[in-house]
Parts: sequence; C-alpha cells; structure tokens
Amino acid sequence: MNEDRVADVVVIGAGQAGLSAAYHLQRRGFVPADDDGGDLDADHDGGIGAVPPSYVVLDAEDGPGGAWRHRWKSLLMATVNGISDLPGIPQPSVDPQEASSSFLSRYFGDYETELGLSIRRPVKVRSVSREDSDPAGRLRVATSGGVWSARAVINATGTWTRPFWPIYRGQSSFRGRQLHVADYVSAQEFRGQHVLVVGGGISAVGLLEEISHVTTTTWFTRREPVWRDAAFDRQAGHDAVALVEERVRQGLPPQSVVAVTGLIWTPTLRAAAERGVLRRHPMFTGIEPGGVRLADGSFLAADVILWATGFRAELEHLAPLHLRGPGGGIAMDGTQVAAEPRVHLVGYGPSSSTIGANRAGRAAVAGIVKLLSGSG
Repeated sequence: MNEDRVADVVVIGAGQAGLSAAYHLQRRGFVPADDDGGDLDADHDGGIGAVPPSYVVLDAEDGPGGAWRHRWKSLLMATVNGISDLPGIPQPSVDPQEASSSFLSRYFGDYETELGLSIRRPVKVRSVSREDSDPAGRLRVATSGGVWSARAVINATGTWTRPFWPIYRGQSSFRGRQLHVADYVSAQEFRGQHVLVVGGGISAVGLLEEISHVTTTTWFTRREPVWRDAAFDRQAGHDAVALVEERVRQGLPPQSVVAVTGLIWTPTLRAAAERGVLRRHPMFTGIEPGGVRLADGSFLAADVILWATGFRAELEHLAPLHLRGPGGGIAMDGTQVAAEPRVHLVGYGPSSSTIGANRAGRAAVAGIVKLLSGSG
C-alpha cells in the first residue's frame, strides 16, 4: 500500500474547463478515486479492462463557481460576456438582473451535485513533478491535503489568481489608491474621486462605463483600441481562436481572444461613447504622488488607478516539469503539452473562452484515454 493517494487522472481546478473535463471522464467510464491510497499496480487501461480507471478534481476554492465566485456584484447576467452551457445539462433559466457570481456559482454547484463529480476542496496544488525518468511513468501532485500519484494531469486553473500589474516609473510614490480588476467591488466606492482606467479589454471598457456614472474618469491604453461593428458570428470566433491556437502551437505566450477579435460595440458602450466616456488616451509616461505624467508632458491629477490589464495563466505549480520553451510559452498540440503528453492544459490560450473550455475538456479526455490505453 502506497502512502500517496492514487488516481489515473488528476484534474486541477473546477471552473468551467475542469468541470467539462470531469464530465467527459465520467462519460468515458472513469470513477471517483478512493481515499484509501489506491493501488499503483492495478491494471487500469483507460476504461476497457476489469478495473475502471479513476479520477479526482482538486479545487482550491471554498465552494463551486471557479473564478466566477469572485466577480464584482454589478456584473449581471444581462451584461456578462456570454456563458456557454456546461456539457450534458442545459443551463437553467436566467434572471438577467442576477449577479453572475451568484448565478454561476449556483449553476456550477448544482451541476457537480447532479452528476456526482469527484471534487475535493479546498485543496491547493503546490507542485506537479515526475516521479521518475520514465516518460510513461507517474506524476506526483503535491497539495495542501497530501500527495496524489497520477498517470496524467488535466490542468484547468485558469488565470484569475494571477492578475497582471504593469510597472511604471514612480508607481510606488502614488498617494492615491491602486487596484486591479481582480479587487474591484463597486463603482460607488470611487464617488467623488477621479479614476484612471488602464487597459484595452472588455473588463476595462465595462468598468469604465460603470464608474463613469458616479464620478469622472480617464481611459488609457497602450494601443488604439480596435472596435468591431459587425456581429461576432461563429466564423469570426473560429478565426480568432485559430490565431491564438497558432501562437501556442509555436510555444509563444497566448494572447487573449479579445486581442484578436477587437472590442464589440454594444448599446451600452455606444451610449458611453456618446457621453464621451470612451475617449482613449495614450499611456502616461510615469506616475507621480498626485497623478500621472501624460505623453505630451502635461500632468493629470488622479485619486485612483484601476489596472484592467488582464491576467496570466496560473501555471506556477507546473514549474518542476520545465514545460516553458525559449519563446516564453508552452508549445501545445491541441490541449496536450507537446513535450509532456501526460499533461493537458484546458482553459489555456485558445480554450480560455467558455465555449473553448468545453471543447478542450472533451479533447483532453480523448487524448488521455488514448494515452492510457497505450495507443497514444
């Protein structure tokens, strides 16, 4: 009996991508891993033999919902940027005025319960490493709740826990408040203060519009935003994902899908533009105690800097595997890490959208079944 717990597949993260992977593992005949340590010598063959393969989902959150648990309360289902149904069970009817954080946490929780998914929480994964030099050997998943030994890992940790903060000259001298989108709660806390919103993505323009109703704002981006007048149809989505996928295939850090698609005009944003809210300024050159130094040399006083500058993939626990290449990214073959076929990344790069996450969960499981059956 080994002191480590054993599972054929460990899924890390129970957001949309992780739940999709768990669903497809169950469909393929995987069963919840036992708590008694398991048997490293059991003849698991990906679901074909007498001993069914096992899986477990390890989630660092206190409850269901993934990153949606932490979204600001003003992000309603009426304004959220499109949520795809989880596989197998349709999304329940939606109240457009309900906060996305409460609706999606409830939806994910009901989904986990109805399907009886094997999810352990809160469990923080600290590292994933190889148990030995055998390329077909097992992986060691060290967590806050002990160690798991796995034949394959599906990583679905997303990005929310790694907000990206740019560094600017004089940043530490600013006497006002600086916060990232990850820390945003409500526009009301900024009433009467001048707020600088930095960033060119969906969150930036959405929060800029929201905050502008209660106080004054100024918008800064590194590049001129690209606005999309045409509807974002299925073909446009396919083309955007293909461009992101090509980057990760080459081992380059993935861009966000919105960096490829541009910003989409909505009635709310058109109204904001008519109010003059969406007048973009080039990035300031430095930060001073009372504000920022603009590109033209003038000074703009500010009370708050809101960094809507995106997130990076949460992959630090995979560092012992040395997956990153010279380009700074991880070379991928679909969801599979090209240099380590026992590891799949879902919700990464082209699968970071909700629709992409569902497809990625299915693809990762298909690849793992092939690997574990010896045909991969």
